[in-house]
Amino acid sequence: MSSAWLTQVWRPTDSLFRDGRGPVNPKGLEYYNNLIDELIIHGIQPHVTMYHMDTPQALEDGYGGWLSRTMVRDFTVYADVCFKEFGDRVRHWTTVNEANAFAIGGYDNALIPPGRCSLPFGLACTKGNSSTEPYIAAHNMLLAHSSAVKLYNRKYKGSQHGFVGLNIYAPWFFPYTKAAEDIKAAQRAIDFYIGWFLHPLVFGDYPDIMKKNAGTRIPALTRHDFELVKGSFDFIGLNHYATFYIKDDPSSHKMEIRDVNTDIAATIMYERGDSSLDQDNETSSGLYEVLEYLKRVYANPPTYVHENGQRTVRNGTLNDTARVEYMHAYIGTLLRALSFNDSLFLVFHLQNIGRNGANSKGYFMWSFLDGFEVVGGYQKGFGMYFVDLSDKQLKRYPKLSAHWYSNFLRGRSIGPNEAIEAEHQHFVSSTAKSSW
Repeated sequence: MSSAWLTQVWRPTDSLFRDGRGPVNPKGLEYYNNLIDELIIHGIQPHVTMYHMDTPQALEDGYGGWLSRTMVRDFTVYADVCFKEFGDRVRHWTTVNEANAFAIGGYDNALIPPGRCSLPFGLACTKGNSSTEPYIAAHNMLLAHSSAVKLYNRKYKGSQHGFVGLNIYAPWFFPYTKAAEDIKAAQRAIDFYIGWFLHPLVFGDYPDIMKKNAGTRIPALTRHDFELVKGSFDFIGLNHYATFYIKDDPSSHKMEIRDVNTDIAATIMYERGDSSLDQDNETSSGLYEVLEYLKRVYANPPTYVHENGQRTVRNGTLNDTARVEYMHAYIGTLLRALSFNDSLFLVFHLQNIGRNGANSKGYFMWSFLDGFEVVGGYQKGFGMYFVDLSDKQLKRYPKLSAHWYSNFLRGRSIGPNEAIEAEHQHFVSSTAKSSW
């Protein structure tokens, strides 16, 4: 059976609660039941994410959303409904998507909703505190996730036999030079991005360097929190796109007011200029390093690569050779982490291999089709299918990557330069430029 990773939105318009709480919305139930059933009919196993940067506005207005511990209770009630209504068909649940990136983007630099920040750490800040709020929001997300896991294990796991995990944004960080200062800075970045959630889930507390550098700005995990959080996961979801390079920046700690990035005390950069789209094997090795690090430091937890893909400009071309090369490199890297060299093992036996390598259970390509991106809107796309926004029916056109990936999943050759029958055409509709 194939798998699909889908996000179950928690919004008033089409979700399970019209105002984020209260009576269950029957239309929301109908929508998700129909969606899940349709996937299963077509032989697709749903992996559902319950929260993807979409706090119901009523809860945001009512008590500040993730800045309040009340959110833990409301999220647990929401999770209970999801498990009860859909758990007979859904076996894989992810509570929060990119919890670390959401804490930073939503409450530090305001690049994503709810757009909270304070100067000098964001642009046009009108509300928020970049120094404290990212840590508070992340803390409450961690507690909400753990509360949902506890509920599932107590109430549903015995009958549904499912799995509940949490997803993090997981780039890799190489030191910019071999200098000891840069090596230490790279480790700090790893602790702040990966350890922020993995350390409490595995060991019951935040990394020491986070507690040292953030001080009282990061909430303490009480004994009760420790017992709730430690071990509260069946898997870890990873969104991995690129590798960063870290240069030590001790001047950050001289700032009177700091945020997450200045607490890291490092400059984060790409290897080449300001582009995040270096798609060579050296870049793809970052995924290998992430999986090896989780194996070495966190006892090799079960993982799913939930997102991995290449962003390109939506210019109408279907000949996305660079994306094919990207996919080929990263899938090859995953095989190396699993300690296997045969692509057929990845396609057909991912659930049962890698016992001596990374404990990765699945891989999801982002994404099936071009969509509206949180950062970039319709200007950039990750899809293997081009969507003509000027067409009233939103007609879809397979790119070269769609043909390549389809062949790969059928166990055929995965060489990016080998013959693949595909449309090498340049499709631009008459009104495309105005639409994009």
